[in-house]
Amino acid sequence: MKLSSKQRSYLKGLASKLDPVMQIGKESLTPEIVKGLDDVLEARELIKVSILKNCDDDPRAIADTAAERTRSSAVQVIGRKFVLYRPSKKPKIVLPQ
Repeated sequence: MKLSSKQRSYLKGLASKLDPVMQIGKESLTPEIVKGLDDVLEARELIKVSILKNCDDDPRAIADTAAERTRSSAVQVIGRKFVLYRPSKKPKIVLPQ
């Protein structure tokens, strides 16, 4: 899913108030974590995920891989946190055009 810069900016504003819903540890992206991300994305559409210090993988690479595996968009990566967005079957977030 491709987001425009205006849509990405809008989602960043919404995500700034969110707390991380999942943590990725030394095992990195396991199938269980991907399944969990998929379930949470369907329920919430916009989520923040934190990467623990014991995970050696690059946060940008993890965010891109998680987005690919969950068919979502990586909105932003800041430090060891990243934000994913995917509209659910009944969208709650209305993106600007």
